This record gives sequence, C-alpha cells and structure tokens, in this order.
Amino acid sequence: VYDGSEIHEAVLTLLHPDRCGAEVVMAAPDKPQMHVVDHLSGEPTGETRNVLVESARIARGKIADLASIDGAAFDAVVLPGGFGAAKNLSDFASRGEACAVDPGVERVLSEAHRAGRPIGVLCISPVIAARLLPGVEVTIGNDTQTARAIRAMGAGHAERQADDICIDERLRVVSTPAYMSARGIGEVDQGIGQVIEAVLQMAAAPVPPAAARG
Repeated sequence: VYDGSEIHEAVLTLLHPDRCGAEVVMAAPDKPQMHVVDHLSGEPTGETRNVLVESARIARGKIADLASIDGAAFDAVVLPGGFGAAKNLSDFASRGEACAVDPGVERVLSEAHRAGRPIGVLCISPVIAARLLPGVEVTIGNDTQTARAIRAMGAGHAERQADDICIDERLRVVSTPAYMSARGIGEVDQGIGQVIEAVLQMAAAPVPPAAARG
C-alpha cells in the first residue's frame, strides 16, 4: 500500500475476472521503485527494489514486462491502487497536478484507449486517467485535495463511496474509490466487483467511433 500495489485491491482485481471466466495477464514496468517502505513502521528503509520483481510476488511469478504489452491486444485494462500508482506508475505523489505518467504505462493505456478498450482505475490510480484523458470523469472518493488536483488536470471528479463506481461512458473509463474511502475490505470488494463487471460489459459491446470517445 505505501510503495507499490495495494495487495487487497490487486487480489480482488484478479479474483473477479476469474469468477467471470476472463483470462488475466499481469504486467508491471521493469524499473526501480521510488522507495521501499517498512509496512510495520511506515518508514522508508533505504533499500532498492524493482517494480517488476516485487509485482511478481503478487502475480505468483506469472507476470510480463510492461514493455512487451500491446494495450490494444486486450479487451480491457485495469489498474489497481496503492501508492505505487502515484509513486511508480506516475509521480503524482511528489508532483500532484503537474505529474507525469510512466512512459510505458502511458503507451499501454493510450493504445487501449485508441482501440476503444475500456479502462478500469481503482483507488488513487484515477489520477493517471485524469492526466492522460482530458475531460474524463473519475472518482477517488471524498478526498478534497486529490479531487482538486484531478479537476486541475482538466478532468471531472464524481464523489462516490467505496462500494460504488463512476462510469464515464464516453471515454469508457470506470473507477471506484476502494481504500481511498473504504471502511473495510468488504466495501472494496463490492466496488472492484462492479468495476470488473462494467469493463467486461463494455468490452463485449460495440466500440463507439473514435470521434465520439474524444
């Protein structure tokens, strides 16, 4: 949660598609983490770890280098949350509304979006969609500072509870606050389950013309 993918959110993002019979491919950029945090003390350790190697722990070793992924080759793309989204997949944690997205993440999401693929973003990762897709409507719950940054990037923020979702039909982006506002894993499970259901329904529907998606 403090330096990478939020474990509960990542596992639930794998569980719900599996229950629906969908095949999931996990990927991560091959790069150093911004820093490593001791989750018992909450303090940085001074260690150096690799994002792909650490992500392989969650994936049980079955993971691809993001550089090998073509976003258009998949029916949908989903980003779990955790501070890794704001520290490794982007630099939102340090730069806020002036953030940049990791080039590999930007490429994959841009490929997916141009091909009309739905994108799911959980917890803090909607800030990545806000940076890449002008005008997108997303949620991060009721965190006023992050909501303000999302609006400053030209996106819209819809306040939602953790067991609810926000659907941007035009840009085909689905988001849920997850642990940005959740009181427990049960609420996170409900929100992520709805995100997965929505992106799979979008993936099965006809793709609107690019002009309509913006």
